[in-house]
Amino acid sequence: MSTSSSPTIAALVSEPIEKGNSLWHDAWLRLRKNRLAVFGLASLTIIAVACVVGPWVSPYGYEEQSLQLGASGPGMSHWLGTDTLGRDLLVRLLSGGRVSLGVGLAATFVALTIGVVFGAVAGFFGGKLDAVMMRTVDIMYSLPFMVFVILLMVFFGRNIVLLFVAIGAVEWLTMARIVRSQVMAVKRMEFIEAARSLGFGRRRIIFRHILPNILGPIIVYTTLTIPGVMLLEAFLSFLGLGVQPPMSSWGVLIKDGAEKMEEYPWLLVFPGAMFSLTLFSLNFLGDGLRDALDVRSSKD
Repeated sequence: MSTSSSPTIAALVSEPIEKGNSLWHDAWLRLRKNRLAVFGLASLTIIAVACVVGPWVSPYGYEEQSLQLGASGPGMSHWLGTDTLGRDLLVRLLSGGRVSLGVGLAATFVALTIGVVFGAVAGFFGGKLDAVMMRTVDIMYSLPFMVFVILLMVFFGRNIVLLFVAIGAVEWLTMARIVRSQVMAVKRMEFIEAARSLGFGRRRIIFRHILPNILGPIIVYTTLTIPGVMLLEAFLSFLGLGVQPPMSSWGVLIKDGAEKMEEYPWLLVFPGAMFSLTLFSLNFLGDGLRDALDVRSSKD
């Protein structure tokens, strides 16, 4: 090798190697460019922190009544006014947010767990097992699940834990279909064949190699499931089958406000606005995550 090429080789070796970005880093960069998604994330963070911290620092309790005060409009003492029993609406709104967000997250977690496991097993094994499992999903889709949830609440009592389980048991079917289709596409790829040739077991292939590669669609659908779950809880509370007094949720507050909206409109306006803002924020964030995690949307 000639000595004249040595400086060139040395210069190439001494140059720093540019590090590539991971899929998640690129997704975060794309998400930050989506203003609506950033707005949704910021709004959800503020609402969640306010619901967790607010009732602790407020001078009023969510059960504290002042019958002499009654229903009064927003003022310096009570920023969002009080209800017909003289309870501070802001504290009840934040306490109800804990319940509504808790129901949304817990029921979505139940649906996520059942749907991911069911769909992953059906998609990975295929054949007759897949046919039986997916026909089961089709049959369950045809059932009136709202009636099923209402019957559960009527026969087993209006328990908030049962509410989590009942709603989660309704919402897992679509998740199972999404996961199944993603697993069927990923399991044919080369790295899965390599894992099989190395003697890895089926469980390890599913949970260590396939599921991590389909987290994008799962995360996106999860963010879009939470609003649906919260709407379902609000509907049940509107029917009187959800959270029971003295506890409150946004659905309960909207129900109470709707009954008295002509006399005391603030009892409906503020809970409805908070609920709507949360649903919009979740949908904005879900749409942003869908675009950010889709590598085809990148123009880099």
